[in-house]
Amino acid sequence: MKVRAAVLREMGLPAPYAQSQPLRIDDVTLDGPGPGELLVRVRAAGLCHSDLSVIDGSRPRVMPMVLGHEAAGEVVETGPDTPGFVPGDAVVFAFVPSCGHCDYCADGRAALCEPGAKANLAGTLLSGARRWHGADGTPLHHHLGVSGFAEYTVVSARSAVRIDRELPPQIAALFGCAVMTGVGSVINTARVAPGESVAIFGMGGVGLAALLGALAAGAEPIVAVDVLPAKLELARSLGATHTVLAGADTVNEVRQATRGGAAYAIETAGVEIALAQAYAATRRGGTTVTVGLPHPQKQFAISAVSLVAEERTVKGSYMGSAVPSRDLPRFIALYRAGRLPVDRLLTQTLELDDINAGFDRLARGEAVRQVVLFD
Repeated sequence: MKVRAAVLREMGLPAPYAQSQPLRIDDVTLDGPGPGELLVRVRAAGLCHSDLSVIDGSRPRVMPMVLGHEAAGEVVETGPDTPGFVPGDAVVFAFVPSCGHCDYCADGRAALCEPGAKANLAGTLLSGARRWHGADGTPLHHHLGVSGFAEYTVVSARSAVRIDRELPPQIAALFGCAVMTGVGSVINTARVAPGESVAIFGMGGVGLAALLGALAAGAEPIVAVDVLPAKLELARSLGATHTVLAGADTVNEVRQATRGGAAYAIETAGVEIALAQAYAATRRGGTTVTVGLPHPQKQFAISAVSLVAEERTVKGSYMGSAVPSRDLPRFIALYRAGRLPVDRLLTQTLELDDINAGFDRLARGEAVRQVVLFD
């Protein structure tokens, strides 16, 4: 079938993207679903820094590629061997397809699925197939098994989680990355307990979702750190007990607000300086959870002796250490109960043709989450 999709053919084009147009809206060909795959009508897709990092070249991927990984849609057709899915199902995508059989999946660590990671790196579906073709017939790559910036997409059934059809698509899409990653970093990776202190570095979509997760976990105090005052105002309105404008005295301000250092520091900015500050802002015995994705060449240096003498911990959190089939339904349940006001993260909706201007807003820090609506 012919599908309108946002195709990235070259990384590193200069901003403003509204002028350089790194994402071209093309009419491309999408093959039908193979075994274990679904054809999904995309209803909504969020603009995330992980997409932006591919556009600007800081997270290299194979080109050309149909971009987008945070999305929700409706199943149109099922391929063979897709138990549990029927046409009409509402789904949210997970950006790591979990095979269910490797050592990591068997250990409940779906985010580290080895076949899923291999497929994502190669720009294929979990099966190794590519279902996209350009106008000239050349194959196009899949982005993290999702390629959500398109009217329709084909995904592995292992990349989809059924959800309540009543959830608005512009809200449902946010659960696929911002919520799963941010809330998961607090609930799954850090395992924050009620009354424990949390400092969150970076108030983008993932960081604000982590803030909501800390609130749901009963953390106190909760310190929000960012370079933009407007983001800190939003963080305070969402429940942060303290805000810190990042600068020369960030670490001291966080340590003062948390009465000697945070029990948990969650770094979502994807900047190695922020990670170093997050580590320095934790208390003795504290844990630093890093969620952001810095450029692969960047390094993180700490005092080695502090890991032993102060029993510090540094943990990575990819996809919120989530098991999507387990975590997405329970996070949605928390939203419905009023304990995760995810709708507050939605800055605006836009059309697919406006996507490059949307990434300009994201790069300038003027938006938390923008969502492309396809209805």
